[in-house]
Amino acid sequence: MRRITFSRNYTLSLSRTCQCFCKYCAFATHQAHVHAPEDVERILDEALKRNTKELLVLTGEKPEVNPIVAERLATWGHEDFTSYVVWACERALERGMLPHTNLGVLSKEDLARLREVTASQGLMLESISERLMETVHAGSPTKHPAARLATIEAAGELKIPFTSGILVGIGESEDERVESLEALAASHSRYGHLQEVILQNFVPHPRYYGAEVADIANAASRERWAGDGDDPERASPAVAREGSSPSPSLPPWANPVSIEEIKRLIQECKRLMPDVGIQVPPNLSDWWPELVEAGATDLGGLSANGDHISPEEPFPSPHQVRKELAPRGFALTERLCVYPHYMDPEWMEQGVLDVIKLKYWSFIPRRGSGRVSEESFEAGLSERAIAKGREGTELSEDELTALFSETRPEAIEEMRVAADELRAELAGDTVTFVVNRNINFTNVCIVGCAFCGFGQGKRSPDAYEVSESDFAARIAEAVDFGATELCMQGGIHPDLTLEEYGKWLALAKDVAPQLHLHAYSPMEINHACERSGKAPGEVFEYLLECGLGSTPGTAAEVLDDGVRQRISPNKLPADRWVEIIEASHRAGLRSTSTVMFGHIEEPRELARHMRVIRALQERTGGITEFVPLSFIPFNTMLGRTHGIEEISMQDNLKHTAAFRLALGKSITNLQASWVKMGLEGATEALRWGVNDLGGTLMEENISRMAGSQHGVRLEPEQLIAAARAAGREAAQRTTLYEVIETY
Repeated sequence: MRRITFSRNYTLSLSRTCQCFCKYCAFATHQAHVHAPEDVERILDEALKRNTKELLVLTGEKPEVNPIVAERLATWGHEDFTSYVVWACERALERGMLPHTNLGVLSKEDLARLREVTASQGLMLESISERLMETVHAGSPTKHPAARLATIEAAGELKIPFTSGILVGIGESEDERVESLEALAASHSRYGHLQEVILQNFVPHPRYYGAEVADIANAASRERWAGDGDDPERASPAVAREGSSPSPSLPPWANPVSIEEIKRLIQECKRLMPDVGIQVPPNLSDWWPELVEAGATDLGGLSANGDHISPEEPFPSPHQVRKELAPRGFALTERLCVYPHYMDPEWMEQGVLDVIKLKYWSFIPRRGSGRVSEESFEAGLSERAIAKGREGTELSEDELTALFSETRPEAIEEMRVAADELRAELAGDTVTFVVNRNINFTNVCIVGCAFCGFGQGKRSPDAYEVSESDFAARIAEAVDFGATELCMQGGIHPDLTLEEYGKWLALAKDVAPQLHLHAYSPMEINHACERSGKAPGEVFEYLLECGLGSTPGTAAEVLDDGVRQRISPNKLPADRWVEIIEASHRAGLRSTSTVMFGHIEEPRELARHMRVIRALQERTGGITEFVPLSFIPFNTMLGRTHGIEEISMQDNLKHTAAFRLALGKSITNLQASWVKMGLEGATEALRWGVNDLGGTLMEENISRMAGSQHGVRLEPEQLIAAARAAGREAAQRTTLYEVIETY
C-alpha cells in the first residue's frame, strides 16, 4: 500500500495587492487590499476551529508598492510587508499552527526574517521560459525565471524547507517544462531544500471585479465538504460570483494540457528528483486519482476554506479523497507543512520546532527507535547489555533502552549475532510453524484505538458479524486444510456476553473436537468479566469447560500506561493485562505474549514493556512464545492524522534482536509475523533471533484492514521453503510447541 500525503491547512490571503500583471491571475488586485490585525486574529481563531495544523499565508507580490497599503502597515507599526507577515506568523505559532508562506520573489534578507517564524516557505518557478515574459507574464518583472530562481537558490542557502513547482499550460512547450524541472533539480542538488514539486495545470478563471475571493472559496468549500464529517460547520449558501461568467474559455496564449502530459512530467520528476515529493492539485482536474496511480505522492493542502487562487474550484475533503483512493489501494495520510526529514535544528528555528514537539510530536520522524529521544548513554553500555543478554542475564531498564535506541551499524550487527546465538542455544536450528486458521468473528468494537483499522461501529457499512453457519463452514475448511489450531479473536462487541464467548468455543468443538482452540485476548476476557460480574479466574474456568485451549497475549501493545493513554485510552491498563494473563496461567492455560512497536513509543517505554513480560514469565512460566508486531499505519488514525510511517525493515530487525536479548532464557520461542513483515522479512528475521514463523492463518483481518499488503494465507510449503532459504530445517508444531512433523 502506498501513502499519499496531504496537509490540513487554512488559507490566509493577507494581502491581494500585487505589483505584477499576470494574465492568468484572478487572485491579485491593484487596489489596496490588506487584512487588518483584528481580522487576522479572527481568521486565525476560525482556523483553529477547523482542526488546522498549517496556516498557508498567500499574498500578492510586494503589496506595499501601493501607497495606501504602505500607510496602513505604518499605522500598525510595520516598516514593510514582511514585518507584518512575521507578526501574523507569530500569532499563528502562539495558537499552535505552523506557518507556510508564499509571498512571491523575496530578497535573501526577507527570507531569513521569515525563516524565524515559519515551518516552510514556497515559491512556484512556474516556467524557465523567458518567452512567456512577452505573453502571459508581460508587465510582471518578478515572473522572470532568473528572479524566481534567485529566490529559490537563496532559500537553499538559508536551509529553508521549500516548495516549488511549475505551471503547465500557460504557453510553454513540453521541452520547456522538462527544462524547468531540470532547473529545480539543479538547485535541489546543491542545497537539498526542495521538499516537494507541484505540477499544477492551468485552469482559466472568471474575473471577480472586486468580490472577495476568500469568501467565494470558503463558500465553495463549505458546499463541497457539507455532510461528510470533515467540516465542523454546516454548509452556508454560495456567495454570488459577481460579474463572473461560467466556464471561461481558454485564453489565446494558453495551451490545453492532457493527462498523459502530466504523467510524463511525474516520471521526469521521479527521474530528476527521486527524493522530492510530487504534488498534484486534486481540485483542478478529475485526473488526480490517475496521477496518484502514475506516481504522484502528495495532494497538497486540502484547505478547509478553499483555494483562494482558484476560488471556484474547492478542494475535496480528506474524507472524500479517502473514499476515492481506498479502492485503488492508497492510504491518505496527513502530514505537516514541513516534511519529516526537515524537522531538525539544522533546517528549522528552535521556536518553530518547539511547537512541533509540543503539539505534533508524533510527526517527528523515527530516528533509530521510537520518537526522537534526548537520552544519552555512557560509553560501552550497549556492548555490555549485548554481552549480558547473550548470557541470558536480566537487563536493566537503561540497558534495554540503550539497545532499542542503538543506531550504529556495528553495534546492531553485534546484537544480531548475540540474538542468533541465543536462539540456537535455546531453540536449536529447527524453524517451527503451526497449521492454523484464524477467524475474526466480528469487527464491531466500542474501544476506538488510534492504531486500529479493524474495529467498526455497529452501524458502519464495513461492520460484520460472522453467522454460525459461516463459522462452522470455515472450521470445516480448516480441518480439510490440515489445521491443528483455531485462533479466534474479535472486536469488543457491546452485545457479547460471557455465554456468547462460550457459545463460539462450544460450536467449534462440536464441528471439530480435535482442534486446539486458541482464543480471546485479555481485552475480550476483561469485557466478559465486566458483562458477567465474574473475576478473570471464574471466566477462564467457564471458558475451559466450553473448550478453550490457550490464550493469545494480544492487546498488550506497549505495557506502559503513558503509551496506552495516548494510543488506546479506552483499553485495559497494563496491570489489568498482566492480571488476566496470570489468571489464565493459574487456570492451567498457556498463553502467548506480544508487543506492538513502531508507532509513538519511546525506547524506554519498550524497555519497560520487556521487563514486565520477563517478570511475568519468571513468576508463572506460562508463556509459550513472544511475538513482536510492527505497527501497520495506513488505514489507522495514527497513520492518517499523526504522520506515523511504517517502520523500516532494518529497524524492525534490530528490534527483533533486542527483543530476543531482553527475554534472555525466560521464553524460548520468538516468532516473526509474516503478516506484518512479509515472508521475505520474516525469513531474514530467522538470522536475528527468530525460531518460529507463526501460522498459515488462512484469513486475517486485523492487519489487512490496517493496510498490510503481505496477504492473509500461506501454504505450509511456503513456510518450509522460507526455513530452507535461511539454511534451516522446518517442522510443523502444535500450539504448545510439540513437533508433529519435521521436513
